[in-house]
Amino acid sequence: MQEKNRSFYILIPVIIAFAIILGMFIEKVLNINNHDNHFFIYPKTNKLNTILNYIEEEYVDSVSKEYLIENAIPEIIKNLDPHSVYIPADLLQRVNEPIEGNFEGVGIQFNIQKDTIIVVKTIHGGPSHLVGILDGDRIVKINDSIVAGINISNEMVMKLLRGEKGTKVNVSIARRSLTELIDFTITRNKIPLYSVDVAYMLNKEIAYIKISKFSKTTYNEFIKAINDLKNKGLKKIIIDIRGNTGGIMDAATKIADEFLEKNKIIVFTQGRARQKSVIYSTSKGICKNNELVILIDEWSASASEILAGAIQDNDRGLIIGRRSFGKGLVQEPTMFSDGSALRLTIARYYTPTGRCIQKSYNMGNEVYNNDINDRYLNGEFSKKDSIHFPDSLKYITQKGRVVYGGGGIMPDIFVPFDTIGTSEYLNQITRKGLEYQFAFEYTDKYREILSKYNNSKQLEKYLDTEIAVIFNNFIDFAEKNGVKKNINDIKISKKIIKTHLKALIARNIFDNEGFYPIVKDIDTTLKIAEDALNKNNTNFFD
Repeated sequence: MQEKNRSFYILIPVIIAFAIILGMFIEKVLNINNHDNHFFIYPKTNKLNTILNYIEEEYVDSVSKEYLIENAIPEIIKNLDPHSVYIPADLLQRVNEPIEGNFEGVGIQFNIQKDTIIVVKTIHGGPSHLVGILDGDRIVKINDSIVAGINISNEMVMKLLRGEKGTKVNVSIARRSLTELIDFTITRNKIPLYSVDVAYMLNKEIAYIKISKFSKTTYNEFIKAINDLKNKGLKKIIIDIRGNTGGIMDAATKIADEFLEKNKIIVFTQGRARQKSVIYSTSKGICKNNELVILIDEWSASASEILAGAIQDNDRGLIIGRRSFGKGLVQEPTMFSDGSALRLTIARYYTPTGRCIQKSYNMGNEVYNNDINDRYLNGEFSKKDSIHFPDSLKYITQKGRVVYGGGGIMPDIFVPFDTIGTSEYLNQITRKGLEYQFAFEYTDKYREILSKYNNSKQLEKYLDTEIAVIFNNFIDFAEKNGVKKNINDIKISKKIIKTHLKALIARNIFDNEGFYPIVKDIDTTLKIAEDALNKNNTNFFD
């Protein structure tokens, strides 16, 4: 018996060798028309799954197959393109919030100062506002646990305060005017995340609308803003999408539709497995007769570029600023049963002239992600003539203007990065966030006085009378926080610092309605856009 077993073990290598040869022969016969030079012993299987099963069964230490899968998927996806992404279940809700246009929580903006959670703003009509929490209140306890003086982080605060709609959270508040804590029970609810940051009249005719992202609520926010501003005399419009990295394509195409005549191409998409799909303008546009300028910069991407491209290629308005990011890929979301999701690139989008503005990612993600920095180092932010596109990427609009594909939307009017008023002193206080810190402390100290004003214009007039004192106090504050006085640099940057301080204080009282009307005074790109509309240059609006 032992002799038979010994003979069997001796024959094993021979049997395996024979199986390999036989398998190679069978594979070759079965794949006679297949030019693949690889041969397999067994019928083809899912190699990745085979490896995972093998590791799970034979690895020296115990290991979770699910853990391996969660870590392997992102590595696979990142080899496709820079914008396909896998989102784990525990991150999906947070990732989707900007797109959905809301989140579930208590409805406050907060800041952590001196290891204390301070309410910067309560969202009007939100859960905290309804129970009586006020701007400037300190949150000392959350659900009977002390949260002051424990080195709490922003992430920890959000984890404690956010939660499903209808659930409750108890907070204890310290208020300047009172000696004892006040207890509140807040019922969480849906909190809007607005994507139209501000909409107001720059003058009697020109409206300014700042869109920070494109979400499911953006279009409705935009229409509401337009209707409100038309009642105030709107005739010309500046849409600011600088820094807007995109979002929902549908929101961008609907806004473009409001400016175009019927049956104009807004955008079209196409992929290897997706047929060409064209989105045309309709006849419903409520802004067809309004002159338009769109502001872009190097961080304007995706849906922002769809809007800018539709307006530019249809000769409908002026694009002003610097070359946009260059994202021309379309992602489609797929949900998995465990709550995770995959956003896979399934098509490219093209502007009306046929441009694909997706910049190259052939050199890998690292080079792709460093592109903006490379543009700066190459001088593109300061000189338009440093940007070169080959003739093969040249396209012509209906009115004969030359536009380019292959790497973002090139503006009609180039505005270099503004360096007037910059200095090393300004860089230092900005890096340390000192303007923001000072403005918050000033607001907190003088909130009772600042809150007496009914609107941002009244507050701005008051701040103008106080700005000399505020500015000098800030210089002392900066020195106490590690930035030494530099008389020459302070003189160079004085206007910028004063404007920032006023705008940040006003934001603490009136949110963006207080900030943007003040900071516009140092916004060169906005001034150029306003001048272009004031000169009634109708070359692009006929």
